[in-house]
Amino acid sequence: MILLVLNNMAKVNSLVKMGTWKSVNRTIFILGICALLVSVATLSGSYSFRSLLVTNSLCDYVNPLNEGEARMNFEVVIRKIRQEMDELKNGTLKESTSPEILLRHSAFVADILGLIESMQALGPDVENATVDHPLVKLNRQSDEPADYFLVEEIRKYVRVKPNRLGKQNFMGANGTFTSIGHACFAMKEELEEYMDYDVGEICNDDWKLAQKLMVHGCDPLPRRRCLARAPRLYTQPFPINESIWKLPDDRNVRWSGYRCKNFTCLANNGTRKGFFKCADCFNLTHHEMPRWTQPTDLEPETNTTADFLIPEVLKIKPEEVRIGLDFSVGTGTFAARMREFNVTIVSATINLGAPFNEMIALRGLVPLYLSINQRLPFFDNTLDLIHTTRFLDGWIDFVLLDFVLFDWDRVLRPGGLLWIDSFFCLKEDLEDYMEAFKVLRYRKHKWVVVSKRDKDDDREVFFSAVLEKPPRPF
Repeated sequence: MILLVLNNMAKVNSLVKMGTWKSVNRTIFILGICALLVSVATLSGSYSFRSLLVTNSLCDYVNPLNEGEARMNFEVVIRKIRQEMDELKNGTLKESTSPEILLRHSAFVADILGLIESMQALGPDVENATVDHPLVKLNRQSDEPADYFLVEEIRKYVRVKPNRLGKQNFMGANGTFTSIGHACFAMKEELEEYMDYDVGEICNDDWKLAQKLMVHGCDPLPRRRCLARAPRLYTQPFPINESIWKLPDDRNVRWSGYRCKNFTCLANNGTRKGFFKCADCFNLTHHEMPRWTQPTDLEPETNTTADFLIPEVLKIKPEEVRIGLDFSVGTGTFAARMREFNVTIVSATINLGAPFNEMIALRGLVPLYLSINQRLPFFDNTLDLIHTTRFLDGWIDFVLLDFVLFDWDRVLRPGGLLWIDSFFCLKEDLEDYMEAFKVLRYRKHKWVVVSKRDKDDDREVFFSAVLEKPPRPF
């Protein structure tokens, strides 16, 4: 009898243990499924559905996964989780006896379900995915610009930055799309050198490398997350009533990369160490001060000059010229003179052989560090005047000149003036260049061609014009 009782007790204990074990197994199974779903959701943040569903094995190519079946499997998983939640809530799982455990498991599975549903809603459409042969995929280059570079700072910069709130921003975009010039890919080594720095530390003294990248088409350059270098002993600039016609303090410029190491050297020009197209433009007193206010370089035979004076140009549009752009090589003297007539001019130039941008700023004027490769950063029909001198000359390609002139036309307002100041070229090329300007169908206010007399060679000529943009459509 005792043996029978013990035997029955053993059976009961075994049944209890089996029930407990089944409950544990059920809990472990549920947690295992949840862990698997969490892993899938985590991977989806770094990889697309295509990369999860398509493998690189030849077997996957022979028997590719059906995209519709994958979506169906997704729905089955969601349906089963919902069924499990309902059973847990209703207490129909006989193996589980603790209400706290049931509620905890129900809440946990609900969280996982929400995560999976959001992943399904935000993920790309797998029905449009295609499966390629793995040998083809190995030879295909990535379309992502970030994958082309090795330096992490470039990779971080060029990647699309999605909005944190997951919806369009006030500009109507779902993210921020930072850009670099197309030639940056051809200058990979130089760009990676430019972007190789310690985040938050002082930038390398590499302004010349940056300008080389810009001039060769890597424009715009990527932004950087390092602190720009400044002159060690920077002093307060001169007051505006002094700075216009006074050489700035040498300590306010970083002279690395220049042959001259001070403004006196540039102004004296004894060894022509400045940029040859503007060798005298740091001589503010003798060379720059008379410009555009006094007749210079008169041709003896015809008593004409290619240099128009500011007062006679402004008389074409009395009190209509207020803002404009000077796209030239210089130290800002044109802007300084126009300032005397209450006209605000932005001076666009780069530092070819001398610190032109620093000089313009230290004179109290506005420099725009811009190469000819870049579209003007102004909106359509906004400027009253565009002036250019010593820049667009006979070296420029005809197609490039077309793109430049039509971009200038874009930003000039109807009735705005285009002032071509001393454009020089070979005589045999003059008609071709003038045709490029005539294509714009501007009204001619001034138009003159004179011989270029600074060389013994008489094959070069100067061409100057003041043209007015007509209203459009005509």
